[in-house]
Amino acid sequence: MTESFTMGTLTYDGMFVHFDDRVLAHVQIVVVQKLRRGESFVMSWRDSDAVGDGRSSIWLDRSIPLYFKFAGAHTPDINREWIAALALSADSPRGLVISSEHDSSRYPENDLRPSAEVPLMVSDSHRTTVDPGKLDHR
Repeated sequence: MTESFTMGTLTYDGMFVHFDDRVLAHVQIVVVQKLRRGESFVMSWRDSDAVGDGRSSIWLDRSIPLYFKFAGAHTPDINREWIAALALSADSPRGLVISSEHDSSRYPENDLRPSAEVPLMVSDSHRTTVDPGKLDHR
């Protein structure tokens, strides 16, 4: 069985970050909760091998407009455990580190370091794209 990924886009300060719609839906909930409370924070992800397998981060502040564009019409089911793990990460000194859904069950309350981060690909045109094949689905 082949899993298909519908890629949505988070647009922030002229940068386009492409996520699987399911990932984007969960990230949107956490980001909106933080910004609604007036909290600024860092959001980070791991880049794909195609761009050196590094890391990228952006500073999120409610004074800069955000635009969430979902490619699919279907609203994904929300995994409360994944939301809690992402929110815990967002409240940490490291900020929101985008992790795979599978890793949401691995967050001990005293350890804010995710065991795997969602890998993304950054191009020179200020576009970032999820590499779904590198998600940790152990």
